[in-house]
Amino acid sequence: MRPEIIARQAAAIRAHGLDALISCSPENFAYATGFVVPSQPLIRHRHAMAIVTADGDVSLFGVDMEASTIARQAPGVPATIWKEFSDDPMRILATRLTVLGLAGSRIGIELDYLPAGDFARLTWLMPNASFEAGEGILARLRQIKTPDEIALLRRLSRIADQAITDALAAVRTGDSELDIAGHLTRNVYSLGAEHFKLLIIATGDRSRLPNVGPSERRLEPRDVCRVEIFSVMGGYQAGVCRTAVVEQAPPMADEIWAHLVEAKYRIMAMVKPGASCLAIYDAFIAHLARKNLPPISFVGHGIGLHLHEDPYLGRTPILGKPGEDAMLEEGMVLGFEPLCYETGYGFGMQNKDMLVVTADGSELLSDYANTDRLLVVQGR
Repeated sequence: MRPEIIARQAAAIRAHGLDALISCSPENFAYATGFVVPSQPLIRHRHAMAIVTADGDVSLFGVDMEASTIARQAPGVPATIWKEFSDDPMRILATRLTVLGLAGSRIGIELDYLPAGDFARLTWLMPNASFEAGEGILARLRQIKTPDEIALLRRLSRIADQAITDALAAVRTGDSELDIAGHLTRNVYSLGAEHFKLLIIATGDRSRLPNVGPSERRLEPRDVCRVEIFSVMGGYQAGVCRTAVVEQAPPMADEIWAHLVEAKYRIMAMVKPGASCLAIYDAFIAHLARKNLPPISFVGHGIGLHLHEDPYLGRTPILGKPGEDAMLEEGMVLGFEPLCYETGYGFGMQNKDMLVVTADGSELLSDYANTDRLLVVQGR
């Protein structure tokens, strides 16, 4: 379990006038416990929940298939286990909440994750309880990382950065995107990640496509190669993207890359507590316009247990409403990505990094590769 995060949750529960907060998504279960129940993200009905009370007491709820995992990862923490093929999980949960003295309480729960049918059944089983949306409370807490979270994201950032850099160094002209993927995925695991998400390998004309996996396309001289991966550990992920050229850069590539590198350093110089996310975004769009490069909807975002979290370096989206500005705070971790998919020259470029907002500025977490110049894939 994670005492500092549990303490933060308990304080937020009290501040919002609640009696308890139930985390039922894989991300927020991991936020409270430090681990992911392996099959929960894959099979939605395999509910795993962390119940935190206003006093800071914690109990867990999980399916029998994962009972041994929960017991090993959270020894000594009370856990209620329901049987997948014979129990009504909402009835078992209602019974547990009643035992905890919450039958007539105000309870926060993730209404954007728990299926509507399950929520309807839970409220029917607990007519005297008041269930309220808790996802906003958890999202706000997760914006400010603890020192342990920052240390983990720093490690994951360097894993992703080194894995990409070493994979590009291992291939040659004539190798395929699948060859890059083979080196890259092996590197991610050998460097210590538990697994990865969103592997993107886009070369040549395919470098203009935002989110594509590797293909059999073979590397040709003067190709531009965009490679991105999210390394994952304990439910957390760090996304890094690097751009390389094969043997030598095509026309205009060096000039456009230098412009994006300048944007990277301008963004880093603007990132500090109290800085306006929208002002940073506007400065980036103005910078792109000086080279007649098309705008994108944001240039960075929070990251941690989700690939994208608030705040955005742009307008932070609000469900059902126009986005609004947000201010940066110390302890936020951002993925920021000066990029242009449509340069006008038949290739796209992207330099995605991870940084943390410090007391007086920012610190780059993905610092393995020197990206001031384009990386180079060597010829045979």
